[in-house]
Amino acid sequence: MSSEPIRAQEVIKFGADFELDLNVYELRRAGRAVKLERIPMEVLLFLVERRDRLVSREEIVERIWGDGVFLDTDNSINGAIRKLRQALKDDPERPQFIQTVTGKGYRFIAPVIGGGSAAPRHFVPTGHVSQTQTRKPTRTRAAVALALLIVVAVAMAVWALTSSHSTGAAPSVRSIAVLPLDNLSGDPSQDFFVDGMTDELITDLAKVSALRVISRTSVMRYKGTKKGLPEIARELNVDGIIEGSVVRSGQRVRITAQLLHAPSDRHLWAETYERDVGDVLRLQSEVAQAIAQQVRAQLTPQQQVQLRSARPVNPEAYEAYLKGRYYLTNQFTTAQPLNTAKNYFEEAIRKDPGFALAYSGLADSYLYLALVRQLSPEGGYRSANEALRKASELDDNIGEIHDTLGVL
Repeated sequence: MSSEPIRAQEVIKFGADFELDLNVYELRRAGRAVKLERIPMEVLLFLVERRDRLVSREEIVERIWGDGVFLDTDNSINGAIRKLRQALKDDPERPQFIQTVTGKGYRFIAPVIGGGSAAPRHFVPTGHVSQTQTRKPTRTRAAVALALLIVVAVAMAVWALTSSHSTGAAPSVRSIAVLPLDNLSGDPSQDFFVDGMTDELITDLAKVSALRVISRTSVMRYKGTKKGLPEIARELNVDGIIEGSVVRSGQRVRITAQLLHAPSDRHLWAETYERDVGDVLRLQSEVAQAIAQQVRAQLTPQQQVQLRSARPVNPEAYEAYLKGRYYLTNQFTTAQPLNTAKNYFEEAIRKDPGFALAYSGLADSYLYLALVRQLSPEGGYRSANEALRKASELDDNIGEIHDTLGVL
């Protein structure tokens, strides 16, 4: 492969009809401009520059944000790659342009042509020159170029700051859909844990009466979808979308969540939380409170108490509870999964007798077993009421929690 660099003012072509015009900082397809925000554009330029080479996430962070950054860069990189694939119409399962190397980074795999030559060449920013060039810029020209770059960067920063003030308040969000969180643990057997985190976040947000929260049943069909957020928002008729990921490593869990104004695909908030598994209920409540604050939803005193009342839970009990919920919500029409769910809820209660949600899940399993005629209606409803009464003794809010979970 030739190592001759491309000067920044040249047009870089790739794929059947894509081109990057660095003169105007624009991606075009078949001659028409493709809308792309600054961070995705910078990531694309970096990947094209390093094409056919693995680019780690750490390299992307250093290139785009620099050292010592305190932003949620993991989530920002995920969002940038997602937007790039949407712009390029690239399928992550059968990529033509951006290949994901799980746990490592990304690779730009499409052939690239720059400057009208068919030979692939490396892109370098303006101010860098190849050894094959006969004329070398003087120190003065380099200094002037650097000064111009600084002036442009400052101007862009001032423009971004003033435009953000001139646009006024953040867009109004009165309805929210929590998309299925991504399992980034690298272990498919943890899907039950991640799905459970999604369910609990939906449940906590549903306690905020000022918000209309889409049910689990409606959002789970978007698990692994390639649809854009504006399209999903139109289908669900919501203003806001919550998306994020969960990483579990031993007894530690990290959840990253971001809130977007879906119609405009505008990023409103993002945060990363990390806790022990035993403190995960409190973690979920913190996320829900932060989202409610971001959308300026008014919380009643009772709702504030509900969101702040999360208690520590035995990690093994919580895991058994999530497994029970997984079987209950995904396979509730047949007897064997329902009995499996019931057994997991009973295991959770044995490991943590004060875990109110486990009794709530047990009540649901009795109800469903009665519906599929594995228990008599009288026996099923009696057992469900006993379990729910115990749950209510442990948590005054369990009736509302149970009602919310029961219709998922």
